[in-house]
Amino acid sequence: MKFLKLLALLCTIFFGSSLSAQVASTESFLDAPGPTGALKGTLLAPALKSTAVVLIIPGSGPTDRDGNNPLGVKASTYRLLAEGLASHGVATLRIDKRGMFASAAATPDGNAVTIADYVADVRTWVAALRKQTGAPCIWLLGHSEGGLVAMASAKDQADVCGLVLVATAGRPMGQVLRDQLKANPANATILNQALPAIDALEQGRKVDTANMHPALQGLFKPTVQGFLISAFSYDPRSVLAGYTKPVLVLQGQRDIQVGEADARLLKLADPQADLFLLPNVNHVLKSVASDDPRANIATYADPGLPLAFGVVDAILEFLAAKADTAKK
Repeated sequence: MKFLKLLALLCTIFFGSSLSAQVASTESFLDAPGPTGALKGTLLAPALKSTAVVLIIPGSGPTDRDGNNPLGVKASTYRLLAEGLASHGVATLRIDKRGMFASAAATPDGNAVTIADYVADVRTWVAALRKQTGAPCIWLLGHSEGGLVAMASAKDQADVCGLVLVATAGRPMGQVLRDQLKANPANATILNQALPAIDALEQGRKVDTANMHPALQGLFKPTVQGFLISAFSYDPRSVLAGYTKPVLVLQGQRDIQVGEADARLLKLADPQADLFLLPNVNHVLKSVASDDPRANIATYADPGLPLAFGVVDAILEFLAAKADTAKK
């Protein structure tokens, strides 16, 4: 046993992982039925039998299956996660959201969606993945907003193994947005318009953006207000409370979008959840060594930068430890 622990330590030093030796993987494309057309995703699976199957649920906005968006995020976080997990025997499916990118045909308007729509799509993907892989259950890995979708999708679903919540808010999204706006001193002049708009959307009322500051017209544009009303209506703590299957809350301590306090709120909602904090890791799971926000944001645009050390290992160790519990 001591020899094996020493060998694992040496693997960590030289190869960056203390777990199994890397294995070959194959990539294929998978479809699932959407409302008006196909949902599309990329399945990355080990060449031999998978030890687990994970559905990666993307975060907010026009975020694609790789974790990138046309607003400047090119970190390829989901692709890197998929590659890291597949190299250790875990299959992953990463997806384009309903109405976006390759899943554009699934609905006429990618903005006219709700959290409930995304939940329906996740459940469709779970069924398709089980059929494709033969897995008895599927793990849901949600990043940022995707964590909320994962929690809502897992309720009362026997074919979901459990949850991996990565950089997931523990507060309602309206409160997260308030705090993000207040945190930037440059936003002081627009708070008198932004905060009442958030209040109204939380109450289910749409807002008139015609006379809003230009910086807010994109944030609250009429085409996305229905989605915001939907998203603001969920309290992640209430959604997670009472969930009985395994949960990992994974949070970077250099995340400037979702904080450690959010992770601890999720842990309070589910005391049985595993909480894993990663120092010097930011929202896109890249390594950041300073408090400089410019250095932090710079990693969002660098697909060549690997995931921070420990991210993939934390997920692999959790999946391995909870494999038996998830099937009950």
